Amino acid sequence: MTTLVAVRDTQDGATFMVRVTPRASRTAIAGVTGEGIDAALKIALHAPPIEGRANTALIEFLSDLLGTTRSEIEIAGGQHGREKRIVVQGRSATEVAATIEKALVAAEKK
Repeated sequence: MTTLVAVRDTQDGATFMVRVTPRASRTAIAGVTGEGIDAALKIALHAPPIEGRANTALIEFLSDLLGTTRSEIEIAGGQHGREKRIVVQGRSATEVAATIEKALVAAEKK
């Protein structure tokens, strides 16, 4: 199963890009932006980008989505921007990509 989001294995864990939209009406997957290696998972966040609340909400959402603990999710780049590099420790790129693909299919059906 291949996903539209580029997920790579690194020595730290599986890594992928997300593009967040804070202050959305609800927190949910909003699709994919970009193509190929530049593809990023779009996530709408209910939380505002104030005092790290959006980053905290993103980590909580991704840990629930991927079935990990919050401590296994790290925002490795883009702390203060909309585009962020996510590292999932202890998971392979294949596992993360499969979970993201299932979530994208489920989001499209809603």
